Amino acid sequence: MTAIDYVFGAAVVTAALFAAGHAVIYKREPRSAALWLLTIMLLPAAGPVFYALFGVNRLQRRAARIRGTPLDRHPAPSPDSTLTTTPLASLARLVGAVSGRALVGGNAVEPLIDGREAYPAMLAAIDTAQHSIALASYIFHGDSIGERFVDALVAAHRRGVAVRVLIDDVSVRFTWSSAAKKLRQLGVKVGVFNRTLVPARLHALHLRNHRKILVADGVVGFTGGINIHRRYWGEHPFRDLHFRLDGPVVAQLMDVFAEDWEFATGEALRGEPWFLAIADAGECMARAVDDGPDEGFARVRWAYIGGLSHARRSVRLCTPYFVPDATLVSELNSAALRGVEVDILLPERSDLPYVHWATVHQLWQVIECGCRVWMRPPPFDHSKLLVIDSEWTLFGSANWDARSMRLNFELAVECYSPVLGRRMDQLMQERRSESKPVTLATLNARPLPAKLRDGFARVFAPLL
Repeated sequence: MTAIDYVFGAAVVTAALFAAGHAVIYKREPRSAALWLLTIMLLPAAGPVFYALFGVNRLQRRAARIRGTPLDRHPAPSPDSTLTTTPLASLARLVGAVSGRALVGGNAVEPLIDGREAYPAMLAAIDTAQHSIALASYIFHGDSIGERFVDALVAAHRRGVAVRVLIDDVSVRFTWSSAAKKLRQLGVKVGVFNRTLVPARLHALHLRNHRKILVADGVVGFTGGINIHRRYWGEHPFRDLHFRLDGPVVAQLMDVFAEDWEFATGEALRGEPWFLAIADAGECMARAVDDGPDEGFARVRWAYIGGLSHARRSVRLCTPYFVPDATLVSELNSAALRGVEVDILLPERSDLPYVHWATVHQLWQVIECGCRVWMRPPPFDHSKLLVIDSEWTLFGSANWDARSMRLNFELAVECYSPVLGRRMDQLMQERRSESKPVTLATLNARPLPAKLRDGFARVFAPLL
């Protein structure tokens, strides 16, 4: 062996030891740390490179540093006085502590079922806007229904409305039909969130802005799970849930958008026409809960834990991707074991088969403790909803998987409203009646190759 061989070998060992030490110290999830350790040991030369690219979160939220303290954050407010004598007071305190946002009353929340209801409502808000439009979408394609959005945004820009459109870089760079180019050509300001420079920023493929936000004139807001994509429109479209919000909570949606926009473009959106005085519009108390890999509290995950721990009668959960960590599994099981009716609604067929395989492999963990799992038949259901005791509702962009919990920027809205809660609980029960139950017997009846496939997918759950 030559001196170069010895130097190379020493460099490989040093890099492997450094990467392994970093994973052990900084990885919060033991399973994720163990998986990276195994990768580094089996691939001592390539493993540290993979870890440097995919395992380390280097993202710095420049917007947070520029903007400083966001609206109504730090210290977290106390629960609204109307909640202090109810079991929900401690839940409101928990979410307030981790989110740093006020729980505000006077809101109206309108569920919009699938693209057939969401898209016309969103387009109407754009068409009637007089001052400003802020739109953020993880995916914004410019064909099919997306073409109508492009036309509406361009028309608003031409009539003097201030328009800002934020699209995640994955949708801009890796799709032929992205709306970004056409919007820019027609004069609309478009921001791209967290551009990736392959290979130097390849790790940032995980750090996506998964939020969906539309705010018109600073007073009407929309959020939920629906992207602007032809798959939500036309024949046999994806199912999903979106929500229209009126009232003071809309300012919190606008604040989240403004932070993301400043990070992506450097432009600060403050005061008019973006933030206006908002009158009360309804009886619902609500709060925005924004989350991301640069946020230390894992805010949406804490909201899930808080809601489940407060459940006394019922838990209705709907998510397209269900690969929860051990803590969330324990919370679901704890609720079921103390007599709470726990229903978990999942799509029978997924647009991401490998995530579905991992989901199926670990369903026994919740079923054996009394949780009821239901598979909704096609078309694919992309809805994200949690309803507790028909009183507390949480909706938004976050899924029940590691990507949403740790790797993406997400937005949820919590609502304290028996009226909305009963309505959403009824919707979940109707969907349950259309679905097929999953039992331990059906899981055990899977052929051996399917079990091996599903189990292998589950091993990589921290990276899915």
